[in-house]
Amino acid sequence: MAIADLRREYNLTGLRRRDLAADPIAQFQRWFDQAMGARASGRIRKIFIKLYKKLLLASGAELLDLTAMTLATADKQGRPSARVVLLKGVDQRGFIFFTNYESRKGQELAENPHAALVLYWPEQEREVCIAGEISPLPPAESDAYFRSRPHGSRLAAWASKQSTDVKDRAALEERWRQLEAQYTNKEIPRPPFWGGYLLSPARMEFWQGRPNRLHDRFRYSRQPDKTWLIERLSP
Repeated sequence: MAIADLRREYNLTGLRRRDLAADPIAQFQRWFDQAMGARASGRIRKIFIKLYKKLLLASGAELLDLTAMTLATADKQGRPSARVVLLKGVDQRGFIFFTNYESRKGQELAENPHAALVLYWPEQEREVCIAGEISPLPPAESDAYFRSRPHGSRLAAWASKQSTDVKDRAALEERWRQLEAQYTNKEIPRPPFWGGYLLSPARMEFWQGRPNRLHDRFRYSRQPDKTWLIERLSP
């Protein structure tokens, strides 16, 4: 079968203006909770998420990473690049992820802080597009998240000079083993070149698949008075 012949129809549900929250962050959280199948909060929600993952793994079902999002950046010449990162937090400020500041994306964000995120949840036939300006998180927030990471992931943040050439896999693993020996029974500090970013949205779009490609699509645009203008867009 040719690639052009691969098709799917979108029949689950629709999206109406009256269904939308006034604030796009609240609307995003609503959709995310629905994608997780959880509407509880706090400790109960965390327990549900762990149970949900275990049940999926036990059943042999594919475990979709609902926090995976495409991050698009551009350098100072406007040349774009994109990659998948993991969403690690959402609050009224915006969307949080963590990475190496010296990576290609880190260098591009230093040159041009305007970026975009896309999250796609195929089981819900939904997509969220977010655009705005990115800034580094305060060091204390990056420190707190780094301490929460698994031991091996903290070592990997030191071992990997992200986006640079590496001789081979063996060299990378040897560097990791050296760090493991160095930090045996010791607290691993956050590397100065690693931390969090916050994307503060200026525009968010919510897309719901519909039959015959007549999808529902709404755009939130931040206004000068900090309110949000909601408009339906042609699909």
